Amino acid sequence: MRIKKTRHTIYNINYHLVWCPKYRKKVLIGEVKDLVEKTIKEVCLQRGWEIINISVQPDHLHIFISVSPIFAPMFVVKVLKGATAIRAMKEHRFAKRFWSPGYYVGTAGTVTEQTIQKYIQEQETR
Repeated sequence: MRIKKTRHTIYNINYHLVWCPKYRKKVLIGEVKDLVEKTIKEVCLQRGWEIINISVQPDHLHIFISVSPIFAPMFVVKVLKGATAIRAMKEHRFAKRFWSPGYYVGTAGTVTEQTIQKYIQEQETR
């Protein structure tokens, strides 16, 4: 993980995202698994999102991704779920609701919560 820059921002924002197919069915195998992984990689490349790691399991997937601060995690999940669902419907005739509506998001950076709290407290004494 490295620090990234835009014209006005320096950031290191990384999300661990997890979501499942509807009813947690084990459909992410074979061609469907390849299709989902390929679609996610294509969308991330188009949008400038860096995939740090991706793992597609039969009944869920994990993606560790670095995105610009202008993108909310909800938006990233919406885009990735949408693109993969549309392709799965077209190429494999899955039902309209391919993914379950929920997801997990966790954040990761280069410092711990304790480090941030200590830094903020030290600012009060300056």
